[in-house]
Order: sequence, then C-alpha cells, then structure tokens
Amino acid sequence: MHGPTPPLPLPTDKLRFAMPPMHASAEDERRHRKERLAGALRLFGRLGYEDGVSGHITARDPEFSDCFWVNPFGMPFRYVTVSDLVLANRDGQVVEGGHHVNQAAFTVHAQVHAARPDVVAVAHCHSVHGRALAALGDLLDPITQESCAFYEDHALYDAYSGVTVDAGEGRRIAGVLGSHKALVLRNHGLLTVGDSVDAAAWWFITMERSCQVQLTARAAGRPVLIGHRQAVATREQLGGDLVAWINYQPMWQEITRSEPDLLS
Repeated sequence: MHGPTPPLPLPTDKLRFAMPPMHASAEDERRHRKERLAGALRLFGRLGYEDGVSGHITARDPEFSDCFWVNPFGMPFRYVTVSDLVLANRDGQVVEGGHHVNQAAFTVHAQVHAARPDVVAVAHCHSVHGRALAALGDLLDPITQESCAFYEDHALYDAYSGVTVDAGEGRRIAGVLGSHKALVLRNHGLLTVGDSVDAAAWWFITMERSCQVQLTARAAGRPVLIGHRQAVATREQLGGDLVAWINYQPMWQEITRSEPDLLS
C-alpha cells in the first residue's frame, strides 16, 4: 500500500523575506531612519556599549545630506525615543531638537560622513572588548566566519590624541577609514559605517563580538587562521551591507516588540 501523498512545496513567491524598504518621500525615509536610529541606540544600551556620555550613532538626513540625526547628549541609550533625537549640521550646531550633542564625538562622525557620501550611518561606542583590542593596537584576525566579514575591510587608526575636538583629527580618522566598513581606533574603540542604520549597527555588534572571540581564543591558546582565499570568499558572501541589514532584522524585531515606546 502507498502512504499518504506528501505535501507539495509552497511557491517561493508566497514566502516572506524582509528586504530594505523603498520610500515614497523624504519625509517617510526620515521617519524610517529615525526609528531605526532610536532602536539601535536602545539595543546598544542593552548590550552594555554605553560608557558615561561616550558613544554615538548618527544617521544622515535623506533631504539635507550635510545634517545628521544623533542621540541627545547625556541621555541614556535605553530611554531614547524617536522624538528625543537631535538634528545637527556638519558643524555640530543643533538645527532641530531640544538637546545638546556631544561635540567631541560629533566632530569625528561629521568628517566621516563628509568623506563618505555613500554612508548613511556611523556607529562608535566605547564597548569593552573593542577597547581591549584597540589597547593592543590590533586588527581582527580571520579566525571565524563572522570576523571574515571584516577581512581586509577594516583598518587601524594607529594614534591616540585624547578627546577629539578638532576637524583635522576627524579628517585624519576618515582618511584612514577610507572605503572600509570599520575602524579600530587605537587605545579608544571601534567605529563602523553602513548604507543604513541597520547595517552600521550590525557591523558594530558583530565586530564587538569578534573582538571578544579573538581575545578569548588568544587567552586560551593559539588561534588557527582561516586562509586568505577562504577568508576573501567568506567576506564576499557575508561582508556586504545588505547581508548586515538582513542579519540585524531579528534584533530590530525584538527591540520594537518588547519596547514599542521607542517609536514615540
């Protein structure tokens, strides 16, 4: 006797798969970027990346390309809402919002945005493992699938000059970043960029985790490096901003479902 007929596969066009949204107007895109920015800040707060008033994520305004949305100075990441966000021009002057911005951090972000018109968002925080790797003046080694996303696509800013408050230092940092997605700031921390808030946030999160893995592996023994050809191939598969956006979506869903007030 024959068993029951197995169910037929569903057509792939009937299955859901999120992709970056298209926007009908600058106003719609502005609202989208601000929502994603508030969500990323909440996540960074949860993950312990906040250290006093240090740390910023900026998002370029879709209409005024030399103005950037940023978290308010001194407000805990865990409580930021869309309406709290501040819009500042490239000189760090507030043009919309009711709070100050951290001028030292904004100086670097503004110069990175100016040097990279392709970049929508820049993330920099004083995370623990990022600072530990930065204190060693090291780059990430290709020792895991995740770290291969940064293989030959991040750089070391091999200097430390204290709190950055002048545009010249910001331009030098942007110059070392070049076309890469990420930077290790020696004795300072990590900086990542992306063509969306989601991508920049994901690169920071997975870079911080990769720092943790590398430091842990070195403490335990001698990590085995992935070969150049395989590392490049893995980067080509996993190192694009679209892949970063896709990887970030579970975190976006989690934060908006558990803390919907961030959208207010």
